[in-house]
Amino acid sequence: MPQLKFDNRVAVITGAGRGLGRTYALLLASRGAKVVVNDTGGSMKGEGVNAGPADEVVREISAAGGGAVACTASVSTPEGGSAIIKAALDHYGRIDILIHNAGNVRAASLKEMTQEDFDAVLDVHLRGAFHVVRPAFVHMCKAGYGRVVLTSSIGGLYGNHHQANYGVAKAGMIGLSNVVALEGAAEGVKCNLIVPGAVTRMAEGLDTSAYPPMSPELVAPVVGWLAHESCSISGEMLISIAGRVARAFIAESPGVYRGAWSIEQVAEQMDAIRNTDAPFIAAVVPTGHVDHIRYSFEMATQGRG
Repeated sequence: MPQLKFDNRVAVITGAGRGLGRTYALLLASRGAKVVVNDTGGSMKGEGVNAGPADEVVREISAAGGGAVACTASVSTPEGGSAIIKAALDHYGRIDILIHNAGNVRAASLKEMTQEDFDAVLDVHLRGAFHVVRPAFVHMCKAGYGRVVLTSSIGGLYGNHHQANYGVAKAGMIGLSNVVALEGAAEGVKCNLIVPGAVTRMAEGLDTSAYPPMSPELVAPVVGWLAHESCSISGEMLISIAGRVARAFIAESPGVYRGAWSIEQVAEQMDAIRNTDAPFIAAVVPTGHVDHIRYSFEMATQGRG
């Protein structure tokens, strides 16, 4: 297979100063993309601004013969999100790829989590995604082309202790990605989710000594394919952890139809309701929402018949 290139493509990557984002930026730049390296350079809690990390990635890309510019605006506000996309338009005149990777962590038990810590994480992860997707999407639709990669997490799929804010943000990313994929389908814009697992500074404080290799370099090729023009999927979730790449998806059990229910009947039928032997899976694009309704209505119609 010929090498997949990003010549003449412009990519905006948030949280690209360290960890996964840095690796994405270096990979896409090495394949010909011009990259806007966005990172505030702040702490893991999202505090402070330091241009150093983004500038260093730009230096690495430039030293290797690539093209990149740094942007330290924060995704946490609409103004910051617009400034990040504007950096791509001002320097390169277009935006073809948006990878939202910026993140912060403020762990606390649900009993102890403050409103400030809840909002701070949603501001960067989930609202931050909207703050960059919204302006980028407009330009992508006008151009008739775009690739959007948003970042979810197993914390969003399955939850995790002391991570209510993070779990909510990452679960919400699924809904946003689905809408971008649906509304972008007729405009040449595809959107997918990466669900990554890698040892980065977000793993500080964890004992990773028994982990298999989990470098960001194992995740980056999956993101690279999702960002490439040859990407053949939209509205999907790809997991990448410790060298394993898989598809995550939402499925429903076939369910049980009754024309009327009592509480006791729900209890009696629970095993059948939860039986996943023949799951119903609806693809987001093009008509997953409608397919779900149709499937349910058909069962109701057959049950009445």
